[in-house]
Amino acid sequence: MGIDSVLIHSKLKEFFGFDTFKGDQEEIIVNLLKGKDTFVLMPTGAGKSLCYQLPALVMPGTAIVISPLIALMKNQVDVIRGFVTGDTGIAHFLNSSLNKAQIQSVKDDVHSGVTKLLYVAPESLNKSENIDFLKEVTISFYAVDEAHCISEWGHDFRPEYRRIRDMVQEIGRAPIIALTATATPKVQSDIQKNLGIQDATVFKSSFNRPNLFYEIRDKVEPEKDVIRYIKQNPGKSGIIYCLSRKKVEEMADLLNINGISALPYHAGLDAKTRTENQDRFLMEDVDVIVATIAFGMGIDKPDVRFVIHYDIPKSIEGYYQETGRAGRDGNEGRCITYYSYKDIQKLEKFMQGKPVSEQEIGRQLLLETVAYSESNQCRRKLLLNYFGENYPKDNCGMCDNCITPKPSFDGRKEMCLVIELVQSLPEHFKIEHLALILSGISNSMVKSYRHDKLKLFGAGSAHDEKFWATVIHQGLILGLLEKEIETYGLIYVTPEGEQFYAAPYEIRLVEDRVFSNGAGSEEEDDEEMYGASTSMKTGSGGDPALLSMLKDLRKDMSRKLGLQPWIIFSDPALEDMSILYPVTLNEMHSCQGVGEGKARKYGEKFVELIKRYVEENEISRPEDFVVKSSPSKSANKIYIIQSVDRQMSLEDIADARGMDMEDLIQEIETIVSSGTKLDLNYFIRQVVDDDVVEDIYDYFKSEATSDSIDEAMNQLGPDYDELDIRLVRIKFLCEIAN
Repeated sequence: MGIDSVLIHSKLKEFFGFDTFKGDQEEIIVNLLKGKDTFVLMPTGAGKSLCYQLPALVMPGTAIVISPLIALMKNQVDVIRGFVTGDTGIAHFLNSSLNKAQIQSVKDDVHSGVTKLLYVAPESLNKSENIDFLKEVTISFYAVDEAHCISEWGHDFRPEYRRIRDMVQEIGRAPIIALTATATPKVQSDIQKNLGIQDATVFKSSFNRPNLFYEIRDKVEPEKDVIRYIKQNPGKSGIIYCLSRKKVEEMADLLNINGISALPYHAGLDAKTRTENQDRFLMEDVDVIVATIAFGMGIDKPDVRFVIHYDIPKSIEGYYQETGRAGRDGNEGRCITYYSYKDIQKLEKFMQGKPVSEQEIGRQLLLETVAYSESNQCRRKLLLNYFGENYPKDNCGMCDNCITPKPSFDGRKEMCLVIELVQSLPEHFKIEHLALILSGISNSMVKSYRHDKLKLFGAGSAHDEKFWATVIHQGLILGLLEKEIETYGLIYVTPEGEQFYAAPYEIRLVEDRVFSNGAGSEEEDDEEMYGASTSMKTGSGGDPALLSMLKDLRKDMSRKLGLQPWIIFSDPALEDMSILYPVTLNEMHSCQGVGEGKARKYGEKFVELIKRYVEENEISRPEDFVVKSSPSKSANKIYIIQSVDRQMSLEDIADARGMDMEDLIQEIETIVSSGTKLDLNYFIRQVVDDDVVEDIYDYFKSEATSDSIDEAMNQLGPDYDELDIRLVRIKFLCEIAN
């Protein structure tokens, strides 16, 4: 067909109300109108949909738009019907949400020639009755939206997408336009090959979204941090992504309890509820949608002001796609992601049941996410580089690393020491074990392998084991070290690492970018897995002078009382005090890990110091910030406390509340960390040997530098069960620390 530029522009104005095209839109549309296969790589918010919507409206026949989600189809059909006045049959979707009468109505409109765009899921396209129906239809072209779903290297692999080429051949070939917002060169090649469009004209737009601010936060008390952020930005629209359905429900409930209007969205909800929740978010009846990663594909809401990832995404493609839903109107868009080591470990463990080839792909994608999260480089530069685009500036001014650069050092000497140790050992070991050897810390496992006799034992004793764990972790990111797939977590040196050791070159390692194991009581479900934690660590954003004074006071008290400093108050508790300036024991409860008992026992001198400091420095204190918990959690807490008082077995308590043992222990840990005393001695006597209790108790009393379970397991060694350690830690916290 001849291409009339005037006609295209007039239709752009008539249907969509725009005077001019954005970026490559016009060239893409012209290419498709000429009957050529087309590949479009365009970031979210740049106008991908118009590239097939406008041609469909001007070309004879019906365009078949293959789309992955029912919610996405409904949204886009509503948008088209809003643009084009007159017959609502101009656009339809054909999927499992329709009844027989509705399906027949759609088919009648298509047969009559009224329908210009027909949205179908690949699963619907695969049905023989739909293939037979479409054989009778004049098809203008096929549009494959969210085309990254084709590639197993993409972030949302869908097997049905890989059959599109066969289905198209059976129905009847017409031009194909494939569109995606995220595709590395590898994914792009996979898409084109699978669709049989290797000769397609390729249009690539810049991946840079200059209005988005990228930030990675340590996953410490993330719920409290999320609520604080949203309350500081009232009335703004946002999306919170979680990897599990259960966490989506919990987070939505928690936000509502704390006065933030929010709704959940995940595959476990019925279609009607999902649609209603999505529509209420689009219509601004609620400010926040809490969702699994399925939500948001193609959703046209231009004023999403923040996208929060409660759990680390499994790939950079997924991260880019989801953060891209913020600020589509070119205005403010804040992208906050919470990151912890344990989230990564859980995701790696989850991959173990899969075929080795899938594990390799999944772990490679995950490692790229880890590298992005832990890097001290400009995040925009890293993102664009990942998609094969160069970002010329060294400082974008719109990410946490550029705003507050992290100190780094030349780590070639340290990395060589790690490589030398790994190569000197006849067997492979985990990060934690290697870090203990280098820092010169001996636990039962180190002793059992006689690694305390090694030449390199204590070779890096100028630094602690956390420093060495960080160096090893960054060695993994740089590809100098690798984890074995079959034997989870064991470290070996790669060929690149051997080359580096033979001829070391400068590598910049981050000095203080150390993340915690995680925070909160998380769980896994049928959809995904994510992290849990038994210890927390954070960088203080508070008053450094006050924090120093609080630590000095804690040190004095620890000497007088003969207790480890952390037993009095943990570092996170002191850091919260330096932010919140509590001047009464009651206000001190807002600080993490400070319950009524601990405040009463140790808090008097601390609030006196803070009160004096506030008065002398004329400080305006922030308003109290207290996160309300859900009624169900409060009911659980009361039931558990009462049941322990009656000395019920923990198994019976768990059964009565529909919990498993892990959930119950986590709930008890939460209760105890808030300062409530529970006497579990009756249960501990039944399940843990007395000498084991004594060993673990002595460790926490005399050796431990924190209440970390991971550190305890490293120090005590493999002969001690994690559940036993957790139970005795609860006993210790109740009897001594609280």
